[in-house]
Amino acid sequence: MNNNHLNDCPDWRYLLMECYELYRHLDSGGSDLIRSHQRKVREAISRTMKANPEITIDNIADKPVTKHLKRALDEGKIHSHFSVIRSFESISDRLNWQYGYEKMPRALENKYAYAEICGPHGPVISDEVILGVVLFAPGCVYPSHAHDGITESYICLSGSVSENHQGVYSPGSMIFNPPSHTHRITVSRLEPALLLYAWVGEQDNLKKQEMVFSRKKQDKKLKPSDK
Repeated sequence: MNNNHLNDCPDWRYLLMECYELYRHLDSGGSDLIRSHQRKVREAISRTMKANPEITIDNIADKPVTKHLKRALDEGKIHSHFSVIRSFESISDRLNWQYGYEKMPRALENKYAYAEICGPHGPVISDEVILGVVLFAPGCVYPSHAHDGITESYICLSGSVSENHQGVYSPGSMIFNPPSHTHRITVSRLEPALLLYAWVGEQDNLKKQEMVFSRKKQDKKLKPSDK
C-alpha cells in the first residue's frame, strides 16, 4: 500500500489539472445541458484538488486488453489533447485495471477494462467526482448498461466508437449520458479506443453505484466490486 497526498504526487496532480482543462475547453455543441455538466465536472475536480486528498494505491493489475494500451496512447498523442495522454502515461504503471463485474461475459474478458483515477475508492480519494479511463480492444461491443443517479460523459482520447448506433465519436469528441440512460458502445474494428470518463452525482450514488447490463427479455443485474 502506498499512501500520500495529492500535493506530494505531482504526476497525479498534473493529470487532474489536464482533465480540468479538457472539460474547460471542450465545445458543448451549443447544449446548455452539456455545458452545465462540464462545469460540474470542473468544479468537482477543483474542489478535489483544493482538498489535497489522500492517494491510495492498494492494487496494481493489468487485464488482457491492456496489451492494446501502448497503441492507444501512441494514437492519442497525435491529437490536440496530447498533454492529457502524456499526463496519463506518467501514472499508467500505477493503475488497477478492473472489469467491475462479479461475472464477466466471456466476449468481454479480452476486450475491455477500466481504471479509476479519482473517486471514492481512489487512487485519488474524492467523494465529488469519479474520473477514469476505459480501454476497448478493436471490434469490442460493450453491452447496453445504465447508471442510476449518475450523469456520465466519455471523452474519446484515441480510436473511434459509436453509441447506440447514433453517430461516430472520434478523438476529441464527447459522449453525454444523463442518469439512467441506457447505452451500448461499439468500437472500430481497426484500432483500440481509449476513453476518459467522468461521473457526477450525489455522494451516496457515486459511492454505491452499480452497473446493469440490460437484457431484452429480463434485466439481470451484475454487481461490480467498485464501479
